[in-house]
Amino acid sequence: MRGSRWSLVILALLLTTSCSSTRQASVSDQDYTAPLSIYSVMDATALVYADPAASSPANDNPYRWAGFILHPVGQLLDYTINRPLYKLAGSAPYLFGYTAEDAMLDSQRRSP
Repeated sequence: MRGSRWSLVILALLLTTSCSSTRQASVSDQDYTAPLSIYSVMDATALVYADPAASSPANDNPYRWAGFILHPVGQLLDYTINRPLYKLAGSAPYLFGYTAEDAMLDSQRRSP
């Protein structure tokens, strides 16, 4: 009984003091750069109070530009290869393994 009481005391001390520290994280004033706006770009009222284009980064993500450039290529491949294959498979479902789920997904596509 006496050993378990000491183990509870030690456990309580470890749980209450293990993460404590007196060291503060310091940030110098030289590392701070002020934001262009106090409003978030994702805020719904940001368009009213600030210009979102002004607070966006100067060098945008290159993958975004690649997506803009390659989007028409993907649309072309969808309309010339993918959709005709779905139509062909839908004409003979038992031959191609075209299921009701495939038909549902094909019906939910946006048409041009």
